[in-house]
Amino acid sequence: MADIKLTLIDQAGTVVATRTGTNQTYLARRRGLARGDVYELTVASAPAFVVVQLDAAVAPALLYLSQSVWRFAVPMDDQREWPYPAGAFKERLGYATARYATEAEINTHRNLAVNSHDQHAASGAFPHVAANAETRGEFVFFARNAIDGMVANESHGNYPFQSWGINEQEDAELTLDFGRPVTLDGLGLVLRADYPHDSYWKQLTVQFSDESQETLETVKTADLQRFDFAPRRVTWLKLTQLVKNPDSATFPALTELETYGYEVQAN
Repeated sequence: MADIKLTLIDQAGTVVATRTGTNQTYLARRRGLARGDVYELTVASAPAFVVVQLDAAVAPALLYLSQSVWRFAVPMDDQREWPYPAGAFKERLGYATARYATEAEINTHRNLAVNSHDQHAASGAFPHVAANAETRGEFVFFARNAIDGMVANESHGNYPFQSWGINEQEDAELTLDFGRPVTLDGLGLVLRADYPHDSYWKQLTVQFSDESQETLETVKTADLQRFDFAPRRVTWLKLTQLVKNPDSATFPALTELETYGYEVQAN
């Protein structure tokens, strides 16, 4: 049994609300979220596995925290398009939860990439993605969209069709950081399929932190493309050498990256 605390802090650093519980906690707020607001999650010790849901419109996320305090900057809907449901982080009344993950949740074979609460900047919470190219710096094309758990890919732009867009950059790369060693035995790709607007990659290379790599042959489909391989222990992987199909369409993009495996067991 361990304490866990959730706090909402405004731009001036003033605590708006806070609540501590044993193993789990919540915040029920009575005011709308404002620019500069931050949720702060404090755990008894790190590293720790937690399940968080900071808005009712966003799916819960199982996170690995590398530090005892994690801060989530509340996103603001101030661009042309928005990668979250229409009411996310906007309602005057709200409910956020956090709890420690169970052993069963942690140790099951699962998609280790998914994180609905990933942020553009590194925050000490994993999995986390970063890329060297994101179309026009727009939220709906940020790398984080490729691990948010959403696989709707028949359009592009506004929720639920957010994706990782590469800004037509030929050397585009995406890095997925797990924050700790994990064992992977497969990978899945959902390519964006807004045809004929979109093109697609016919081949890409996955580089792993153990210096191994896999070259994947992909096809023009809206379906999940799954690739299995021998288990390997890694801390990160990179999608690189993205080879566009030589068609007349301009925009290959990635809707979702999935990685299948399990936590490395302590000896």
